Parts: sequence; C-alpha cells; structure tokens
Amino acid sequence: MEDNRKVSIITPVYNAAKYITSTLDSVRSQTYQDWEHILIDDCSKDDSVKIIRDYIDKAKDDRIKLVVNESNLGAAKTRNKALSMCEGRYISYIDADDSWHENKLERELDFMSEKRAGFVFCDYEFADENLNPTGAVAHVPQELDYKGALKNTTIFTSTVIFDTKMIPKEKLEMPVIKSEDTALWWKLLREGIKAYGLGETLVTYRRPEKSLSSNKIEALRRIWNLYKNEGLHFYKRVWYFCFWAVNAVKRRV
Repeated sequence: MEDNRKVSIITPVYNAAKYITSTLDSVRSQTYQDWEHILIDDCSKDDSVKIIRDYIDKAKDDRIKLVVNESNLGAAKTRNKALSMCEGRYISYIDADDSWHENKLERELDFMSEKRAGFVFCDYEFADENLNPTGAVAHVPQELDYKGALKNTTIFTSTVIFDTKMIPKEKLEMPVIKSEDTALWWKLLREGIKAYGLGETLVTYRRPEKSLSSNKIEALRRIWNLYKNEGLHFYKRVWYFCFWAVNAVKRRV
C-alpha cells in the first residue's frame, strides 16, 4: 500500500471575505502538492462562502473542500469538525487571513523527517492589512518543551504541522476555550511531546492596524486565563506571565 503523504490543511472561516482569496492562492501555490484544504465557514455574515465557492468553481481543484456550519460553533469546535474530516497523514492549519510562502509545506516536511518529529513549527513575519511585511519577524527556538512554552507562546497556528503517525489524530482536538490553539500545544508538550522549530520564515501573519489595541488587551486576558486553566499557583502564573510579556514584545520588535 502506498504511504499516505497527504497534508490535510484546516481553515476555520468567519467573515474573511476580504482576505480568503489570497490565503487560498498561497495554499495552491505550494511546491508540495499532495494536500487537501478543508475550509469550514462558521456562519459568516459577509460574502466568504460565495467567494470560496466561486474560487473552487474557477480553479476546478477538488483538493479544496468547503463545509458550511448550520450554526455558529466557534473556532475550536470548527477546527475539530474539520479535523474529523481529514484524510491526510499530516495535519496543518492556516487561518483565513494569513499566507504561506510557497515552500512552507515542503520545508516543514523535510524538517520533520530530519528531526523524526511529530510536531513542527517555524518562523513567521508580521504584515499589515495588505500583506506588506512590516519588517518584524518572530524567530522560534530550535526545540520547545512544556516549561519553555509557558514562558514563550511563540508557536503560531498557521506555522504548525503534525504527523499523525507519531501523534494520534484524536490527541489533536482543541479544547473548547479561548486561545484553544495554545491550550492544545501546551497539552501536547505537558504529555512529553517535544516541538521542533524550523528557523525559516515561511508564514506571513496579517495584522490589520485597527485591531491591534483590542488584540493586545484580549491577549493579556487570554494568556492569564490559560495559566489559570493549567492549574498553576498564583505566583507561578505571575512568574510565567512576566516571561510571556517580555517575549511577546520581542517578537514584535
């Protein structure tokens, strides 16, 4: 039987009409072509569904699959729904407003093989609303364990890829809480799984200027609540929170 080398790519969609076409383009431009792209619309109020359907019709690419939720499930449940549909050995994510460099999948799969790793992530660059790079790049550590991740939430969702031969797919379900992606990384690392960072910038993280201030405030709330959910003593929460804040600033400078 031929070895399954397919990558299943998950994208939750909510009001992403402005950006989803460039995200789809970045996936279809990959040098590694054995993939499926599962997009699940979570009751968008804009033209996201129409744009994706028109894109699929025009591209005539059956690797792109659109599912529309009947009711709003939120990001975690939507990602988990997509996970249940994945046919590939590898699981990857790209958010509906981000973009991959064309060799993202190829380089990460090579890196996984080199490291014999089940959990890989990479450097990423920040960009403005029009996907113009700001010059800031988040450089990731070569390896990351649980305690390291508590100090530095450097793993960005659109950079991650998993090998389900090493980490069973059922372990990749995201907790239904805010910052569900970070909560999943921590859960896996807490179980002794090691994450390996590829020091190459392969992902562009789009950050619209108008949302930055509110995002910062929300990020503070979410990280504090994540520490609380981990069952950390108050003073340990403060300790890790200080490390997190310093590293968060460094990533954006």
